[in-house]
Amino acid sequence: MSEKTVIPSPPATQEATVQPSSGSTAGTRRRGVLGYLALMGPAFVVGAWQFGPGNLTTAVQAGSRYDYTLLWVIAVSTLLMIVFTDMSVRLGITAPVSLITSVKEHLGRWVGAVAGVGVFGITLMFSVGNAVGSGLGLSMVFGGSPVLWSVVCTAGVAFVLAFRNVYGIVERALLVIVAIMAVAFVASAVVAQPDWYRALDGAIPRLPAGSEILVVALVGTNFSINAAFYTAYGVKENQRTRADYRDVTLVDTIPGIVAPGIMTGLVIAVAAAVLGRTGGEAGTITALASVFAPLAGPVGSTLFALGLSGAAFSSMIANATAGGTMLSDAFGHGARAGSPAARIVSGIILAFGLGITLMFQSSPVGLIVIAQSLTVLIAPLLGVLLFVMANRASLMGELRNRWWHNVLAVVGLVSIVATSVRLVTVLLG
Repeated sequence: MSEKTVIPSPPATQEATVQPSSGSTAGTRRRGVLGYLALMGPAFVVGAWQFGPGNLTTAVQAGSRYDYTLLWVIAVSTLLMIVFTDMSVRLGITAPVSLITSVKEHLGRWVGAVAGVGVFGITLMFSVGNAVGSGLGLSMVFGGSPVLWSVVCTAGVAFVLAFRNVYGIVERALLVIVAIMAVAFVASAVVAQPDWYRALDGAIPRLPAGSEILVVALVGTNFSINAAFYTAYGVKENQRTRADYRDVTLVDTIPGIVAPGIMTGLVIAVAAAVLGRTGGEAGTITALASVFAPLAGPVGSTLFALGLSGAAFSSMIANATAGGTMLSDAFGHGARAGSPAARIVSGIILAFGLGITLMFQSSPVGLIVIAQSLTVLIAPLLGVLLFVMANRASLMGELRNRWWHNVLAVVGLVSIVATSVRLVTVLLG
């Protein structure tokens, strides 16, 4: 629920500046159910964006190749993702202008420009997985060439982005898609009957031999700093205030990020239960779909294919919108998806994903994994910017990072830098 009335800050306490805003004067009155539902949105957009075909593909490969042993990566990545998304939410609330514009004002114009270009580069990488996943999924359901379906999906997204108020449309659609996918994945896990005791053992960090690139890909898809960075734009779009912060954290930030983390963990568990029994690997899209066959026989595969296409389609929309918006913002051409510059850049992102898909068709699953892995190379910069900006007292006021925010943020930065270094080492070696 957007706040239109500015509530003056009481002079004495810090807590009074962040109380619920639905007419409350003492912080004791709570929002109604509709009031809380109205706060949901930005973090779910972020979660749905990161839970795309690359996430599904790497999760299935993790379960089929390494059983339950990589579940810890999802748990750690989800926690760190919440930390950085929360920083972005607070920046969206406190900054009088968009995030990249704030970066330019506080840290220099060139820093903001580099951030915008960096996000643009990441969205290019994600666009490949989105184009591949949407085409392959629909070809399994309806037949025909995957490439043709990739073209159809890309054209469909371009059509959607031509409308005004794109963000509001995407936000509502993704909330529905996340709910539907959650039901499907929970049902699949119930039918597949994974070994939950061994799944708990997977919470203990270990690195199986040969899993380095896959771990980097899992981190790149589940600890998606570029998506966290974009949250500030959604918060600004919805006009959230300091008074909304605590409720937004409880009903949007935490559930919006935890939901895709849980679904990713379920995908790994189902893959381990189904493919792990035979020692098989999900190296093709058919193998990926077979993971969900326990849900309802052949219908299970169809449901997975539709889920893959839905995740790819929704992620494609959010990815192109975010990349276009932030690059446009970086170069001073507007921080809204409807600006001419943002629309042009969004079109470039879509064209890149389709073009790479047309050029490299021999190993689509491998292409998705590599594309997602490369995003980790740009993420450290965005993480540092969120960290620095969230610690500026002049900008954040009482919502600046506390000591425990900084401890977890440093752990996240170290993790993302370490995975980047590891990726470079593996690729060069």
